[in-house]
Amino acid sequence: SLSLSPCLSPCLPVSPPVSPLSLSLSLSLSLPVSLSLPPLSKHNPLWKTLCSKHWLLTDVERLRSGVSWFCLFKRYYRDLGRYIQYYPVLKRAWEQLKSFLQQRCPRMIASLKEGATEVELNDIEAQISCRLPDDYRCSYRIHNGQKLVIPGLMGSMSLSNHYRSEVLLDVETAAGGFQQRKGMRRCLPLTFCFHTGLSQYMALEPAEGRRMFESFYPCPDQTAQDPSAIDMFITGSCFLEWFTTYVHNVVTGEYPIIRDQIFRYVHDKGCVATTGDITVSVSTSFLPELSSVHPPHFFFTYRIRIEMSSSASPEAACQLDSRYWKITTSDGNVEEVQGPGVVGEFPVMTPGKVHEYASCTTFSTPSEYMEGHYTFHRLANKEEVFQVAIPRFHMICPPFREPVQKASTSYTSRFDDHDDDGEYCDGDGDDFGDLRGINMAALEGAWCPRHI
Repeated sequence: SLSLSPCLSPCLPVSPPVSPLSLSLSLSLSLPVSLSLPPLSKHNPLWKTLCSKHWLLTDVERLRSGVSWFCLFKRYYRDLGRYIQYYPVLKRAWEQLKSFLQQRCPRMIASLKEGATEVELNDIEAQISCRLPDDYRCSYRIHNGQKLVIPGLMGSMSLSNHYRSEVLLDVETAAGGFQQRKGMRRCLPLTFCFHTGLSQYMALEPAEGRRMFESFYPCPDQTAQDPSAIDMFITGSCFLEWFTTYVHNVVTGEYPIIRDQIFRYVHDKGCVATTGDITVSVSTSFLPELSSVHPPHFFFTYRIRIEMSSSASPEAACQLDSRYWKITTSDGNVEEVQGPGVVGEFPVMTPGKVHEYASCTTFSTPSEYMEGHYTFHRLANKEEVFQVAIPRFHMICPPFREPVQKASTSYTSRFDDHDDDGEYCDGDGDDFGDLRGINMAALEGAWCPRHI
């Protein structure tokens, strides 16, 4: 009379319907072990496969437990059974991330918190009167976020004197920041940056133009009469996608490690150009805290790597004199910019030498691309001048969405464009222009002119 539990049937590959394995799975939920079951029902190779597939357990962990694979499966299912479709994906992501951090950013390992319990997560749901999605709960059973330290697990960004580092919030701190105000109703913070006040949020209910469980950066609409009008830069459709995509980018080297921190620069593999002995590659990053949808103001930083081949002859040594940019926006406008050096420097390139620098640009369309060239001269012969290609690289802001009801436009603001001492400006283009949408409080007076 035993049958497979409905909550297991969509998750576990049990075939045929009536088998010793089916009976044992049903038995594992509520019934004591029956002597009448065939011996095959506890056959270790079968349970070992299931333990490995769903709980990622190894022989070492089974030996440490001192019980059979069958009992070990029961133990894990009773504790984590509701997460069986998420647990192996999230557990593997966490293990990959920790293995990577142990080698490249070991101090981040110490900031991770032990997993929360079911009781603790249930208490949080009662506190905020809202259900947490199972993929979020599953991840927090593995690790309850991170201690409030710097650097943050969810990535950093540094440009001029602007700095951001996002901490993955533990569930208790997140619950303390749960939003009930108009424009952000039923939104739970996922991350937090001490320096900018920036957070990514997860929508726990489909309200005010948001889709259930999607993650986003909130962006106040500064042209609306209603101060609660919030636009959104979408970062994920659910917690599982949001977290595993980030981990993939970290462990595959998509995001570089700079000074023991994860920097969220994205490098297009095709964005590389080689001219003679010199190779130029570019990676880019969107900065939501310095951007806005209304008015349209999109802020990107890009990181350029210039490298001379180690096999180049010593006579190939050269120095960068100037740069030229051709900038094309998505509405077809083209701007050409040229000037001396890069960020105020004139790097000398010798065999094996690498020079990297970061710059930024702002624009009023959701995407643009840049391309150009550097002009060098040989050290041995200053009259020998040549150009090195900069590959075309695209900058595309994340998908964004407006709130359901937009108020009419009434408010605009403009900050005077000035350069106090020229320290952050390499003269690469026009002035910074309209700064509406920038979180000036977060910048503490800092700003970034176009193409620094």
